[in-house]
Amino acid sequence: MSLKCWCRWRWDHCFVSASFLFFLVSFLIFASIACLFAWLTYSPLHERPLFGCQHDTEGSWSIGVFYGDSPFSLKPIEAKNVRIDGSAAWPVANPVVTCASVSEAGFPSNFVADPFLYVQGDILYLFYETKNSITLQGDIGVSKSFDKGATWQHLGVALDEDWHLSYPYIFDYNGQIYMMPESSQKGELRLYKAINFPLQWTLDRVLLKKPLVDSIIVNYNLKYWLFGSDHSGFGTRKNGQLEIWYSSSPLGPWKPHKNNPVHNTDKSSGARNGGRPFLYDGNLYRMGQDCGETYGHRLRAFKVEILTKDRYKEVEVSLGINESLKGRNSWIGARYHHLDVQKLRSGGWIGVMDGDRIPSGDSVHRIYLGCTALLLLAALIILAGVLLGVVNYNLPLAWCAHSSVKRKDGFSSWEHPYALCCRVRRFSTRLNRTIMSVRGRIKPNTCSGRLALTIIFVLGIALICTGVRYLYGGNGAEEPYYWKGHYSQFTLLTMTYDARLWNLKMYVKHYSRCPSVKEIVVVWNKGKPPELSDLESAVPVRIRLEEKNSLNNRFNVDPLINTRAVLELDDDIMMTCDDVERGFRVWREHPDRIVGFYPRLTNGSPLKYRDEKYARSHGGYNMILTGAAFIDSEFAFKRYWSEEAKAGREVVDKYFNCEDVLLNFLYVNASSSSTVEYVRPAWAIDTSKISGVAISRNTQVHYRIRSDCLHKFSQMYGNLASRKSKFNGRSDGWDV
Repeated sequence: MSLKCWCRWRWDHCFVSASFLFFLVSFLIFASIACLFAWLTYSPLHERPLFGCQHDTEGSWSIGVFYGDSPFSLKPIEAKNVRIDGSAAWPVANPVVTCASVSEAGFPSNFVADPFLYVQGDILYLFYETKNSITLQGDIGVSKSFDKGATWQHLGVALDEDWHLSYPYIFDYNGQIYMMPESSQKGELRLYKAINFPLQWTLDRVLLKKPLVDSIIVNYNLKYWLFGSDHSGFGTRKNGQLEIWYSSSPLGPWKPHKNNPVHNTDKSSGARNGGRPFLYDGNLYRMGQDCGETYGHRLRAFKVEILTKDRYKEVEVSLGINESLKGRNSWIGARYHHLDVQKLRSGGWIGVMDGDRIPSGDSVHRIYLGCTALLLLAALIILAGVLLGVVNYNLPLAWCAHSSVKRKDGFSSWEHPYALCCRVRRFSTRLNRTIMSVRGRIKPNTCSGRLALTIIFVLGIALICTGVRYLYGGNGAEEPYYWKGHYSQFTLLTMTYDARLWNLKMYVKHYSRCPSVKEIVVVWNKGKPPELSDLESAVPVRIRLEEKNSLNNRFNVDPLINTRAVLELDDDIMMTCDDVERGFRVWREHPDRIVGFYPRLTNGSPLKYRDEKYARSHGGYNMILTGAAFIDSEFAFKRYWSEEAKAGREVVDKYFNCEDVLLNFLYVNASSSSTVEYVRPAWAIDTSKISGVAISRNTQVHYRIRSDCLHKFSQMYGNLASRKSKFNGRSDGWDV
């Protein structure tokens, strides 16, 4: 075969290979972009119990505790600065009962919701719906607390039937304890009586042969009133319907209200019950669910003005609960739909509320959007291949066979699908003509061709990132990590001055939305401080003015700090909230250590300050920079301002440097065990390189000063070179 013929043969037969190569290269490019985007944007998924906390289309509900002087002044448990003896952190923070805490107690659960309290002296019993992770059915779980709801002992499943159970309304009557859970799947409203409280119950009676949801009973004006919603009737507005019955006893018999349904309106109206009604100052209040944007979007409180056998009137009042500004990073960021508030014998009020950080059906919605984005990307790649001429794509035309048989009435059964098939054939013919007319229109060696390819490539990046976001990125929330069954909070502290205001604004806006941040303290060293209104924050911000411009101010004793943990974080460091939360989780395991994100290894004679690369090449570290580190506010600040540390503080003022080095020496001097713990961030950005206001611009001078500090501090407080910790020593892999 001649060379000319061989070339012609190769050209005639290579179109399949060219198409395959085009799709392969496209796949590799966009797959690499997807992996890079996921690596930079999303952290590994949270640890989940082996048989619990599975993704559920109904949500990820959890339960929190609130306290107040009245039912309209409730504050979350973290606002009360509740401490637990032996806890690595305080305050205790909501949520206090989660699917994880229940699952780890041996009762696999996807979520917990619909909480009701039963108070026995100083002991609190909490009954709630728990969705079994194995049967995917709602059961009634129960937990017990001896410390007003700060910690809970999970006792098990109190009630398990062959149908879904939820909303376990519990009450006393004539010395007996009763529970009235929702049993709408059974088509009945059933009443159970405790035979061995709190775990053994027996069916006492069927109150109504109706599939009522979220029913409650209240004793008011010498009668018992039953409120519930029946969504089975013709013309019923789901989540917008409410009916009332009355009786002389909570055991029945029940008579319907004259005006039933008393509500049958929009689902955002709060008609569906949202917890236990309560009496306050002689008035009756009912809780209702606003299901407008999503199921259980928020609670609404109603004051009952008229309740008789033939009339009912209620008006909405403010519940007084401040919603979080952290969005999905808050455990009640998307919705909260149930509250049981009761008065304690101490005179105060306690409430239990459920909440969720994602709306109903979020997982299905994300799968739909993610798959749509990937399908559009595939179509875009095919279009690009056609426009480049490397893909010769034709739709098959043999959708249906031509028939020469004369139409008869007997063929009417297949005539309609035959006609539809022919329409598809005609559409395919037109589409093939269009494809042939545009094939090869883009010439990569022209300016217009390169511009068109750039636009297509950018659209492809947008689509693949969108697909990754919805399919891999989870629900978009950066969640906290619990430790020993509960959550906590920390104070974020940064030190800055007027030239770095741009950094500070971005810093506050970002970190204030991290789940466990309670407050941001800005140590203002120099210049005119900003107004608080200049800072966009989801948590309180406090600016602490200092008289002297000193780096020692970073560790000043501050009695207004109400958390044990403090994250010292420079205002020019930006990292993900998930990295911060992982660091907080590690510090809670080791509160006696400096836990941070920038490791250093100091060794040799004399000691020399080097970067992280040197520490990694030598397999360990013995110092953590406190420009991004968690410390114990009580220990670290007092230690830093002790008489023993006075000489070291003078060195810091002399060099205007080394305050973090000094704290490491003080920790080592006070302990015989390891004093540092490293957590590797997914990524971190130094914004001072962008703004041009970095304090240490000359790296060589900066390192030389720090080496001098190492020499002086080692003479004052001993050598830390022997306290070497190794990388990759944690089972979770967070210190690789």
